[in-house]
Amino acid sequence: MTGLLIGAVFGAVFVVVNAHEPLNGVVATFLRVAACLAAVAVAAMWFSAARGQRTGEGGSGGPMFGRGYLAVVAAEVLLLFGGLRVLAAWERPVQANVAWIAVVVGVHFVALAPIWRTWDIAVPGALLTVLGVAGLVMTGTAAIAWVPFVSGVLSGVTLLAGAVTAGWRTLASAASAARTAA
Repeated sequence: MTGLLIGAVFGAVFVVVNAHEPLNGVVATFLRVAACLAAVAVAAMWFSAARGQRTGEGGSGGPMFGRGYLAVVAAEVLLLFGGLRVLAAWERPVQANVAWIAVVVGVHFVALAPIWRTWDIAVPGALLTVLGVAGLVMTGTAAIAWVPFVSGVLSGVTLLAGAVTAGWRTLASAASAARTAA
């Protein structure tokens, strides 16, 4: 659940930071509010799962933040900041930054899937990667103003939808196991 909470927070940040023009102001505000509510829902699920583990109701997972995780995050940091510097050196439009971030975050989830032995995160990871690549392509077109929406907002929505769905399934599974054990 901690990984879901982290994903939800970053998803909300993606939406809040990138929901702006050319979106209608009402739509942008709705998206920001919905993203924050989704992140709060995941936080509530996280607290519920943590309470369940303290009382013996929740399941236990394997080590989440081991060497494999640290290697992926180190590579992510290098690719993220190195890529942003390369984009600046190539004088790419500033909109390319959010697209690059989406690519790196997406690849990071795909790389973590076999390490964490959960392929659930590979799907949102692949979607983020595609949305990031689409945004990078769009920076060279007349649709450049839509890059923050495609690579930022839609990536954030993807992270939030994945976190809410996985969190809900995790809690439902733990509740079912608790009922079976009782």
